[in-house]
Amino acid sequence: MNVLVTGGAGYIGSIVTEHLLKRKHKVIVLDNLRQGHKEAVLPPAEFVLTDICDISSLESAFCRFKINAVMHMAAETVVEYSMTDPKRYFQNNFAGGMNLLNAMLKHGVNKIIYSSTAAVYGEPRSIPIDEDHPETPINSYGESKLMFERVLEWYGRAYRIKHISFRYFCAAGATELLGEDHRPETHLIPNVLKAALNGNNPVSVFGTDYPTRDGTCIRDFVHVVDIAQAHLLALEKIGDLSGNIYNLGNSRGYSVLEVIKTAEKVTGVEIPVKFCPRRLGDPAVLVASADRAMRGLGWKPRFSKLEDIIESAWRWLKGHPDGYQQ
Repeated sequence: MNVLVTGGAGYIGSIVTEHLLKRKHKVIVLDNLRQGHKEAVLPPAEFVLTDICDISSLESAFCRFKINAVMHMAAETVVEYSMTDPKRYFQNNFAGGMNLLNAMLKHGVNKIIYSSTAAVYGEPRSIPIDEDHPETPINSYGESKLMFERVLEWYGRAYRIKHISFRYFCAAGATELLGEDHRPETHLIPNVLKAALNGNNPVSVFGTDYPTRDGTCIRDFVHVVDIAQAHLLALEKIGDLSGNIYNLGNSRGYSVLEVIKTAEKVTGVEIPVKFCPRRLGDPAVLVASADRAMRGLGWKPRFSKLEDIIESAWRWLKGHPDGYQQ
């Protein structure tokens, strides 16, 4: 199958591409490289430098390749910035997504697997969070993702676009070839491991007064390889499961301080910490119920232990201390 992966030079997109290639799919990676890295696009994937907000170049990509399905991962994702500059989130995550959908319609492509987020739930009313939990985003990142989920539902009804959406919790970990390299890096685990590797700059812990067991935020970390496997299952089963939304998480939460302690155990390094005020838009606890994905897709996380997730990220970082070069 010919699969277009938008955002395929980014962290999750590159690893999804890696696993699509292992299954012998032909992959076309579309990325503007603002956050992605050309080096993360593995051969023989085709790479197209363009932006989903550029309608003419997006149209050109659809004309150039015969695309059978789309995995849509291109997005603005930093929650903190979404509180101060919502324009770029709605422009890229919603308007850019509309450009993509309309190009699909024009070229007869009727399958899309969408990377959504647990941020659509906002401040949770119950833990673990299942897919029936109320959707009340508290930042423009979550709002923009939820808007596009709803558009997919309407396009499915009206135009028979087959779609599956995944609400990721905290993606983490690495493969032997590919890992996490955001610039700037805002995710906890890579920043903790960079502090262990460099030994100079402390890890910033944002908030110590949350109503949690140690006062720091609690998150559900899911290995990026398990996320990739969910996408492969969705591609196989989208004909029968179109319209479904699935949480992807391990159904277990770890606090920021627990992550740091686990990283110290994995690395053998004492990690310096700097305590800071809370960030806007951060819920206290986000922990998934992934029962629906397990039942419906037959998905089961293979790397559910936090130590294993951190160990894989640590191995990649030691081999790429400066991240990607491109």
